[in-house]
Amino acid sequence: MLTRRVFLRGSAIVMAGMGVAPGWLARAAAAESKKRKTLVAIFMRGAADGLNIVVPFGEKRYRELRPTLAIVPPSGQPNVNAPLFAANGGCIDLDGTFGLNNAMQPLKALWDKQQLAIIEATGSPDASRSHFDAQDSMESGTPGKTTGDGWLNRALPAGNETSSLRAVALSNQVPRCLRGVHEAIAIGNLEQFNIGDQDAAAIMQSMYATTPDASVGRTGKDAFEAMKVIQSIQNTPQNTPPPATGPAGLAGISQYGQAGEFGRNLQQLARLIKADAGVEVAFADIGGWDHHGNETMQLSPLLRQFSNGIAAFCQDMGDRMEDVVLVTMSEFGRTVEENGNGGTDHGHGSFMMVIGGAVQGGKIYGKWPGLEKEQLFEGRDLAVTTDYRDVLSELVRGHLGQTDVARVFPGFQPSPSLRLLRS
Repeated sequence: MLTRRVFLRGSAIVMAGMGVAPGWLARAAAAESKKRKTLVAIFMRGAADGLNIVVPFGEKRYRELRPTLAIVPPSGQPNVNAPLFAANGGCIDLDGTFGLNNAMQPLKALWDKQQLAIIEATGSPDASRSHFDAQDSMESGTPGKTTGDGWLNRALPAGNETSSLRAVALSNQVPRCLRGVHEAIAIGNLEQFNIGDQDAAAIMQSMYATTPDASVGRTGKDAFEAMKVIQSIQNTPQNTPPPATGPAGLAGISQYGQAGEFGRNLQQLARLIKADAGVEVAFADIGGWDHHGNETMQLSPLLRQFSNGIAAFCQDMGDRMEDVVLVTMSEFGRTVEENGNGGTDHGHGSFMMVIGGAVQGGKIYGKWPGLEKEQLFEGRDLAVTTDYRDVLSELVRGHLGQTDVARVFPGFQPSPSLRLLRS
């Protein structure tokens, strides 16, 4: 795909080789190469059923253990026990072994453009099946225990405190993964991110400025600076590209409206990034994945919101996706075998997705452990073969440029690189 960055870099190299590279082109190429990188972490809260999201349709045991929940394979062979899925036409074939749930059609274009990579059998070495404990330790980046700060805050390179919107949470409070020494801002709604009355705002700003508590003063200063930036962005007309068309293409920015609150949050993030507000790391979450019963009816609409939101964000960002990487995760997976309530219970191994212009996508990563009884974790769950920190370490180092990975994930020694990103 020919983007502005590729054009400028390629033109500068070619013309320099001819000895005639104009100064403006060299400067433009240099500016493009120094653009701010952004890492977006998306948390699927509730333990998403990875086996029905990225479907191992090539596994015979998958269908045996899920007689009513198994997603129809791409061949269209109907699951007579699950006629609702048969009507959906089966999963979307990715590589002859794995397929996307049919409700994730909006993401297929990203796979085809090799901007979507999937890592199978990911998770934490901690075997906790408690939502709260697993979420806290995963956001801390320290399996089995919780810290006061989070991995995403520690991932920010030092010495670049140039923006009050450097670390942004698209929520009403700062999540654990963004807490730490670097200031982070929680933005529930751009339009409501203000105090309203100017006199009240001036009084509060003065109070924060004169407080003897340096930490409180710094937090207040950053919050008011963020308000000014956001108000400036709000007063600037949006420059949104027209929606793409075509049955296989991204359906365009209108998909935000089909993604609920999750889509609204990603739309706000896109606006901040495109306005060059200085966002380096961002966090968004989407809940509702804890399907102990009636999973068939609940999973599809949630996956449509999830997929539409991400697809719309990527379309909205356009060429700027060269500088953005999204990574998705969930606290753990779900049992391989369905339960008696038409659902699944708390499990272990799950999956992750990495999306962006710099991603070497169109490929399934990780070692697939298999679903035979002796291959399952504790005889019931998908085993974890890739530590979630291996994926995040690679993105922190390769995309954000944070070389001190040991500080981001204390006591962790990363495995050899998966090579998720283009060099």
